Amino acid sequence: MDKKEDKDHTPPDNERSSTEDCLKKKEKAKRVIKTIQWTTGNNFTVERGRQQIEELISTWDIHESWLHHSEFLEEEELKDSKRYHYRACWGIPTRRKPIPRATASVYFVIVISKLKPDTSPVEVFFRLESSRLIRRPEECQFREKWLQDIIQNKIILIERLSSQ
Repeated sequence: MDKKEDKDHTPPDNERSSTEDCLKKKEKAKRVIKTIQWTTGNNFTVERGRQQIEELISTWDIHESWLHHSEFLEEEELKDSKRYHYRACWGIPTRRKPIPRATASVYFVIVISKLKPDTSPVEVFFRLESSRLIRRPEECQFREKWLQDIIQNKIILIERLSSQ
């Protein structure tokens, strides 16, 4: 192979950088998903559930400017399980606006199976307020961008409604 042919097969600089970006994204995707050891059904209480949700949230890679509060919403009795519903409400207060223009909620469900032994860990699921997609903390690393997108969309909506 002569030098000209070899040069023709070298990707241009702009293509090389996109390949490098792709490799960086793959490296990021290989990050370990942080999770916690969930309590068992026989040790569960509503307050313990809220504490464990706070413990899970503390593993998320979210900038310190984000503040949240979590709360228990309701208990749901089903044939095969009991479900405990919680919400974490997020916002970024500032000195100028201590009450954020918009907030973003993450909803959690802790499930205690009536079919599994009491010593089995509870199951935990979460979803974003703007989504029907239900996620498991051990299978999906939470992303700060999800909160940013919810708030950005709410602010756009507020501005459109106020300009009418």
